[in-house]
Parts: sequence; C-alpha cells; structure tokens
Amino acid sequence: MAANNLQGIFDSAFAQMEQARQAWAPQIAQCETGIITSIASGIAKVSGLPGVGFEEVLRFPGDSYGIAFNVEEDEIGVILLDDYSQLHTGDEVERTEHVMDVPVGDGLIGRVIDPLGRPRDGKAPVISTARLPIERPAPPIMDRAPVTVPLQTGIKVIDALIPVGRGQRELILGDRQTGKTAIALDTILNQRNENVLCVYCAIGQHASGVAKLIATLCEKDAMHYTIVVVTEGNDPPGLAYIAPYAATSIAEYFMEQGRDVLIVYDDLTHHARAYRELSLLLRRPPGREAYPGDIFYIHSRLLERATHLRDSLGGGSLTALPIVETEAQDISAYIPTNLISITDGQIYLSPSLFELGVLPAVDVGKSVSRVGGKAQRAVYRAVAGDLKLDYAQFEELETFARFGARLDEDTRKIIEHGRRIRACLKQPESAPVSVPEQTVILLALTARLFDNVPSEHMADAEQAVRRAAADISAEVWTRIMTADNLGDEDREMIIRIAGKTLAGFQLPPEPDAESSGGK
Repeated sequence: MAANNLQGIFDSAFAQMEQARQAWAPQIAQCETGIITSIASGIAKVSGLPGVGFEEVLRFPGDSYGIAFNVEEDEIGVILLDDYSQLHTGDEVERTEHVMDVPVGDGLIGRVIDPLGRPRDGKAPVISTARLPIERPAPPIMDRAPVTVPLQTGIKVIDALIPVGRGQRELILGDRQTGKTAIALDTILNQRNENVLCVYCAIGQHASGVAKLIATLCEKDAMHYTIVVVTEGNDPPGLAYIAPYAATSIAEYFMEQGRDVLIVYDDLTHHARAYRELSLLLRRPPGREAYPGDIFYIHSRLLERATHLRDSLGGGSLTALPIVETEAQDISAYIPTNLISITDGQIYLSPSLFELGVLPAVDVGKSVSRVGGKAQRAVYRAVAGDLKLDYAQFEELETFARFGARLDEDTRKIIEHGRRIRACLKQPESAPVSVPEQTVILLALTARLFDNVPSEHMADAEQAVRRAAADISAEVWTRIMTADNLGDEDREMIIRIAGKTLAGFQLPPEPDAESSGGK
C-alpha cells in the first residue's frame, strides 16, 4: 500500500514537470553591448550602448563595474569602480539596466565594507535584507520635524558651548593633524548607551589610519553599533566619489526604521578632489580652483539627506558630521565656505591652540551651532550663556596680558577665571565625559569655585569633582535632566557638593595674593 502511494507521488511530480517543460518556450532577449574605446586613470570611454541611462551601472570583463557619467551622442564617459589594470581597448561592456545601489540591513552592523557592499574585514560576505540606490532624493520639508533632542558628544566644550542636535549637520574643519577625526571618534564612542547607530565613512584615507580607528572602536566595544564604509587612498577615484552616498543610503535605511543615526564623512576634501579628478579626465569644463561648476551641488544634495523625520514617519533622525581640511587656517577657501553655507554650524579646530596643548583645540570664537540651545538640555542652557561670555572676554584680554601690561584687579580676575575655564574644557582623547559629570563641572565653573585652585592642581580638582557627581542619587539626576529649567534648589545643592569637594584644593586668601597674581 505504501509503495503504491509513493509511486503515485512520483507520477504526479513527473507529470507536472512534463507540463512545465511543454509550456516553456525560449524567448529572444535583446542585449546591448558596447566596446571600450579608451582607458585613462579611473575612467573609460565606451562606444555603443544607445539605450544607456545616466548613472546606470555597466559591467566590464572580470566582474568589474563602472557608472555611466557622461552620456554623449557618440560615446559614454564611465567612471570605474574596480581595478582597471585588466581592462583593454576593445573589451565588451554590458548594460545592467539599474543604477548604483548598496546592500542595507541589520547584517551590516559591526562590519567593515566598501561602497559596493563587499567585506573589507576578512569575514563572510555581508547578509543584507534589501538594496537601496546610493542617490536618493532628500526628504521634503513637510516630512521633517524640528531638531530638539541633543546628541551628546561627551566632549565638554562642544556639549556646553556648541551643542549638536539629532538631525543636525555640524561641520568639523581645521588644518591637518589638529584632531578632527578624534572629535568624530569620541562622539561615536559616547553613543554606546544612547541607542544611536553610527556610520563612519572613510574617503580616500590612509589604510593605517583607518585600521587604527577600527582597532580603537573594537577596543572600546563600539563596533556592535557601528558600520564602517572604507575607501583607501589607492582605490580608484570613482569608488571614493560614491562612498559618502552609499554610506548615507545605509544610514537612511535605519533612519526610516525610526532609529537615530550618526554619520561621519572623513573627509569631504578628498571627496571633492576625487570628483575634480574624474571631471577633468572626462573633459568637463573646470571652474574655480579647477573644480567643476556643480561641486557645490554634489555636497548639498548629500548633506540635505540628514534630517529629523516627523513622528508619523517613525521619528528617526540622521545627524551628519562632515569633516573638511583647511590649508593655513584659511576657512574662506572654496570647499570650506561651500560646506559652511550648507551645514547648520561648524566646529573649528585651531592649530595654535593645538600647539599650546589645549585639546580638543576648539576655537570657540569661530565655532557656532545654528540650532544652539533648542537642542540642549536645560541644565546646559542654565550655564552656557555665562560661560561663553566669560571665555570670550578672557580671550580678548589674554592678548594684552602677554605684553606684560599692568592689569587692574577686575581684569586679573577675568583672566584667571578664563584660564580655569580653559583648563576644565581640556579633555584627553577617547575619554568621553558623562552628562552628570559635565553638569557638576560647568556649574562649579560658573560659580567660580575653581578660581582659587592653583593651575597645577586643576586636573586633580576636576577629577575630584567628577567623582563627586557619582554621590548624587539617580533620582535627583533624572529630575534635573527631565525638567524644563534648572531649579534653584538643585543648582545650590550641586554647587554646595562641588564646593565641599574643592575646599581641599583651594588656596587660602593671602593679603599679598592680588599683587603677586598680576604678574
């Protein structure tokens, strides 16, 4: 009986297979192919392919790819995305009939990939749930919501004086070797328990520098919420050009799921140079500094994709921290001014402060956040205004003090207070400071509790104040962080605790202290 049932199953299966075979008819599909007419550094000229579209992906021999960039009447200018040493004039080129896209999904978290989604960390191929085009329109204005939630960087000078909100675009600019990447890295490290996904996009960076950054992320246990998109200095310029767009599409996928995402572009100077190289090779007309006329547009359409979505669309946000390199402190150069006008503020790093050992070397006078206090906790707003004014007065008067001018008592106090502010705002790399610790330090500064602490004891005094913040109960901190305004009782309590902590570091007032302090 069982054998008859099994025979019936086989007969039914073979009958269905026979029907499917008889119903199938071969179809003739049209396939467009072209010929490589010339190859240059990172680009190729292709003839044929009459139906090709702008930014369509083309397949070259050896499973290498390119993007149709110049679509002209008799030939196509293609930017190459892979090693082109194996390509030769006369090789065939095929259409793929789709634009450049990138894999997205939770499988990318913790991975190091290139802009095409290929693994760069030596692990298994990336598992993705979907693919998104790298070029996507920015959300319309009616889909956006105001930026109101802070993105804590863990860096005291930024959180207090140049606040960044979730959905904001804050430019980081400065000369070479002034700590731009370190600020972005510290911000990523501070998102560990903040439920913020991070995407780091390295554009044309040295492989050794990227490897060091990834090692730091692994050491600090930050890779489990970070995606790294890498193009190295020896990659084709086409790959460096598409890298930030691919990284943004990956970040947008999570933003549309209702998550908060932070993306770092390191750096857009290399991106602009890669685009200039491609444009000149494709004979596009050069403009200022030999950049093509649409150099502003390639960055504006990229950064306009960073936003905070309204609640009906999930309420997700995409915060962008683009990095740009200046030359000889010239922030009025072409690319820096373009990005300053596109973004919602900038953090400027000064080489002179860096050489003096003031780290992070943030120049508060040239830095600004155009969102400002709207994306700042109430406790910061209570102290930030006075702190920034006092620091600005100090920087103005410090120049005169260097000439050995005789200073009156009020001026000397302003300078001494400013030096304490500068000392408290110093911070080592990869050591983010929590919000409660920052709150106690900033309130102690505005109450001038550090003014009687000798300069050589400032570091120890600050550490003692940070430890004192742990003695305040979690209930009190919850009330302070959720309140619309910092209450007088809470302010007095924090200042009292800080005062007790600093009592052991402060110098007793001496009769001749004023005269000796004016030197």
